[in-house]
Amino acid sequence: MTFELEPQGRWLTGAHHCFSPFQGARPEGMAIDALVIHNITLPPGLFGAPYIGQLFLGCVQPDFPVLKQVEGLEVSAHLLIRRDGRLVQFVPFDRRAWHAGRSEYGGRRNWNDFSIGIELEGCDHTPYEDIQYQSLIGVTRALMRAYPQITRTRILGHCDIAPGRKTDPGPAFDWDRFFRQLEL
Repeated sequence: MTFELEPQGRWLTGAHHCFSPFQGARPEGMAIDALVIHNITLPPGLFGAPYIGQLFLGCVQPDFPVLKQVEGLEVSAHLLIRRDGRLVQFVPFDRRAWHAGRSEYGGRRNWNDFSIGIELEGCDHTPYEDIQYQSLIGVTRALMRAYPQITRTRILGHCDIAPGRKTDPGPAFDWDRFFRQLEL
């Protein structure tokens, strides 16, 4: 799959755009030089439900008791890749999404400041769909073209930048497959 960013480099063409209120300006002069891969499912294990979008837009409908735990949270990601490969963008790439939380890796803190956060609809121990890998690879290539400081060594999991606190994208995410296909 091939994706492009619109001319200003803020939005991905081919994605559905929903503007999350949970975002802000990046620090002045801060280069975008990293990509963080996450996973999310709400409620846990239920795919295709509207609750991820509701969470990132600040309007969670607590139809399940577990959703009361996330009601009122202020979190977002730049992009969500659904199980069927569809893309939903919540935050323009030049803005800071609230995806990383307390984070540190390689001597750098506050990864929201300089990274792009991509959520895969999934969970740690459920294999991701082939179409999700295809979409993620296409998006990653587009982001690497637009932001050349994002290199293979600057693509990490949430687990890498928040160890002990986060486990995603989990052992079900095939890093070898992702990097092998990314380089084709």
